[in-house]
Amino acid sequence: MDIKNYVLEKAKGAKEASRLMNSMSSKTKNTALKAMAQALLDNMKEIIEANSVDIKKGKENGLSKALLDRLLLTEERIKDMAEGLIKVSDLQDPIGEAVRMWKTEDNLTIGQVRVPLGVIGIIYEARPNVTVDATGLCIKAGNAVILRGGSEAVNSNKKIAEIISKAGIEAGLAEGFLQYIENTDREAVKVLMKLNDYIDVLIPRGGASLIKTVIENSTIPVIQTGEGNCHLYIDAAADLNMAKDIVINAKTHRPGVCNAIETLLVHAAIADKILPAIKEEMDKYKIELRGCEKTKAFLPDIEVANDGDWDAEYLDLILAVKVVESIDQALDHIYKHSTKHSEAIVTSDYANAQRFLNEVDAAAVYVNASTRFTDGAQFGFGGEIGISTQKLHARGPMGIKELTSTKFIVYGEGQIRN
Repeated sequence: MDIKNYVLEKAKGAKEASRLMNSMSSKTKNTALKAMAQALLDNMKEIIEANSVDIKKGKENGLSKALLDRLLLTEERIKDMAEGLIKVSDLQDPIGEAVRMWKTEDNLTIGQVRVPLGVIGIIYEARPNVTVDATGLCIKAGNAVILRGGSEAVNSNKKIAEIISKAGIEAGLAEGFLQYIENTDREAVKVLMKLNDYIDVLIPRGGASLIKTVIENSTIPVIQTGEGNCHLYIDAAADLNMAKDIVINAKTHRPGVCNAIETLLVHAAIADKILPAIKEEMDKYKIELRGCEKTKAFLPDIEVANDGDWDAEYLDLILAVKVVESIDQALDHIYKHSTKHSEAIVTSDYANAQRFLNEVDAAAVYVNASTRFTDGAQFGFGGEIGISTQKLHARGPMGIKELTSTKFIVYGEGQIRN
């Protein structure tokens, strides 16, 4: 296969489709999203069969339990994917929305309105649900989309893309609105990252190495997403039962996702009370704790954390634990090691809560809640294209509005500039 021409043809197809998607009616887009949802349900058996091939290969290749969990598709998860498309169809169409409008001294009427980004390229790893979530959001925002999933999920992604693409076109979407790059050779990604004439923005979803590769090599604008070295700080004034519940949820609910916590910070004043209780619960989930020397004074059986543990995004059954003497130490640690994704404090001290909210620089900052809520669906966006950890264009969970740009429309009556 000539990889360069293969990827180029995919990009050309998406570019042509984007012209029609740009002016697609809300009714057509919503009808298509619902048709795609039904197609997922109608073809559930085929999707699970394709996914089972990926799961088998993943086990043979030694994927961690957390990554296998991200890869796995069940009937319930496919139903959730379909429901996500329905929720997106119910959202208000952002295209054509007037952001602002005013008159100038020259009597020009100027409006700023939302428009699609155009062609969105998404490079992602072992999460086949992204194939559905990303496509649905891109459609609602009037974009064409090019998807390149990881080799771990190639069979799942290919089957899903075939099913929803066919359903979308039959429902009236532009042919070519969804382009899936089946080739898993890294050369395909290298080609994709240089196609400025056809692709308007690239969004990488995955681990640190993938994001770093795209940022360093793409000549297309990139929205950085995903890497999550998330912290939870238990303050001296915390409700200890609440703190324990939040810690357990934030780490064990889905350890392999970017909004799971990787580091726990505990105030020294309550460490003797809370740490043994947390370890007892973590043992039930087979979570390995790695702690600083002060932590080991309370939990002598755990491993000593090294410098690398404080920067690690484990995406696994591992949690780094550090005892701090004050909220200042907690804030300093987060400042040094955060990836600016999601950070949380558990406290009943209003002043400390406000300090944490004001001083922590992250896409989402929590008081007395689990970081697992950093999610487009949980925020009411119907889904997400990813969680942006940068500050330009979009930050945090990216819904349909974050997949738009704006343009200025100007109404005149023959004015010329003096």
